[in-house]
Order: sequence, then C-alpha cells, then structure tokens
Amino acid sequence: MPELDSIFSDDWGKNHRSGLVAVVGRPNVGKSTLINAILDQKIAIVAAKPQTTRQRQLGIYTEAEAQILFIDTPGIHKPKTLMGKYMIGVAHDALKDADVVLWILDASAPPRQEDRNIAALLAKIAPKTPRILALNKVDLVPPDSDFSEHLALCEHERALPTGAKEKRGIADLIDCLIPLLPLGPRYYPAEQASDSNLRFIAAEIIRERIIELTSDEIPHAVAVLIDRFREKPELTHIEASIYIERGSQKGIVIGKRGAMIKRIGVESRAELERLLESRVRLETRVKVQKNWRSNEDFMRRAGYRMPKRGRR
Repeated sequence: MPELDSIFSDDWGKNHRSGLVAVVGRPNVGKSTLINAILDQKIAIVAAKPQTTRQRQLGIYTEAEAQILFIDTPGIHKPKTLMGKYMIGVAHDALKDADVVLWILDASAPPRQEDRNIAALLAKIAPKTPRILALNKVDLVPPDSDFSEHLALCEHERALPTGAKEKRGIADLIDCLIPLLPLGPRYYPAEQASDSNLRFIAAEIIRERIIELTSDEIPHAVAVLIDRFREKPELTHIEASIYIERGSQKGIVIGKRGAMIKRIGVESRAELERLLESRVRLETRVKVQKNWRSNEDFMRRAGYRMPKRGRR
C-alpha cells in the first residue's frame, strides 16, 4: 500500500473503498491489455509474445466512491534465468499485498498445467484473499461454451466473461471488485492513472516496439535503459541504450543498413510524442551485455532488484 503520509487525500467519504487488486495469470492471457482497457489508456506495454511484463506496475482506477489499485504482474511461469526468478518474485509479492486477486484465464482454450500451478500458488500464498476469475478472450469462443474446467480451478467469489481488446465486461468487473475492497481513502489524485515515472514508461515503450518488430529470439533478451531524459516545453530529449545478450542479436536489432533500429526509433518516438504531448528527440544505441538475464549486478542497474527468495 502507498505511503499515507506522502499521498494521502481526504477527498473521500465514510463509504469510500480502496485497495490493491493483484492481476495474475499465465503469460499472454491479456493481463496488461485488460488493465489498459479498464483505465481507458495505455499504462502497460502489450505484445503478442509471452512474458512481456517484467515489473510490478500500478494502474489506478478512480470513481466517486472507490479507488482500485491494479497491480499488473509478470505472467506466472517456470523460471529458467535469474530474470525469470525475479519476475516470479514480483508476482508472489503482489499476491501477498493484495486485498483481492483478479485471475485472468484464457477462455478460448482449456486450462493448462500452468493454470493449475497458479491455483496451487494461490492456495499457498493467498488462501483467504477473495478471488475473481475473468474469463478473457470470450470473443473467440461460441456463446454456449462450457467453462466448467476453468471454474473448477479454485474457489472464487465470481467468474465474469471479458474481452479485453473489445473492452467487453469491464463495467461488470469493476462493479464486482469494488464491494470486495476495504473501506479506505483515495490514495492518489483522481486524474492519476499510474505510479510509473516517465523514464520507466519511455524504456517500456521502446522495448515494446523491439518485441513487436524483431524475431522471436530477441524479446526475452532485450533490456532498455534510459541514459538521459530531459524535458523542455517544446522538446523532450531521450537517450536510450538497448542491451541484448549476443552479437548476432545486435545485428537483428540494427537490421540491414540500420533499417530496423531506424524503424524502432520512428515508432517509439511517435508513441512517446502522443504520451508526452510534445516533440521528442530520441537517440538509441545497441550494446551487447552477455547473459545479462543471469547477471545480478546488471539487473540491479537496469532496475530489477531481486527479492531475497529469488536468489535461492
């Protein structure tokens, strides 16, 4: 929960509810897409490739009588690198802090072993925390589909159909979550949608474009660090370093005659200019940091601070 002394607001009544909702699920089920749909703006990057979200991100939804703090967590999976262990640690911590768990399930396919692993994790880490199931991607299934396998995964308060891309079921989901939150104040201003700073968002936007535009071997191997972020009234100057793990990957990111890195820059800059509402000068450099996903010193420098359990 946020530090009350620094951001407490008295703009709330005695029936006002607020709290943390941990959004969990296996990779690529639409967690970030659903949060963006709820907030009606983009605060989390979205890609068709799994394990895009790496860090805990807060999405802030506010209405007159409630404020919901959605925690967008990395997809829960079996980790193979130190980065993977870090991501799982982030998800575990979110579950421990949550007032409600929102479990996103892919309604277009039967539950997988990963889903059953999440059910076991919830029983272990958050056995008494209320759970809501969002049966996402319902637009991809026939109206008379049977979701009994999904519903049997765990005890839950409600199960609701959602279509994140079409913003289907969002209002019902909000109405379902609010009564489960504790009575409490508004922790953030009503107009604020995220607690992420602009440097972090800029790095994520660049990483999103790399994930979408490059081949399958690049997404998990890329990290973006913002070296300089200078805002002026009419121009924001951003310098970013793109780190990958092998020299062959560097060639893919740069592309033939620099075509790929140019495209990454053009599309990232366009997205950043929409976000910042100003012109952006973006400079990027591609560097090799061998096996950085298992290099704790580099990960710390990149902003990934390992929880103690992730070191084991």
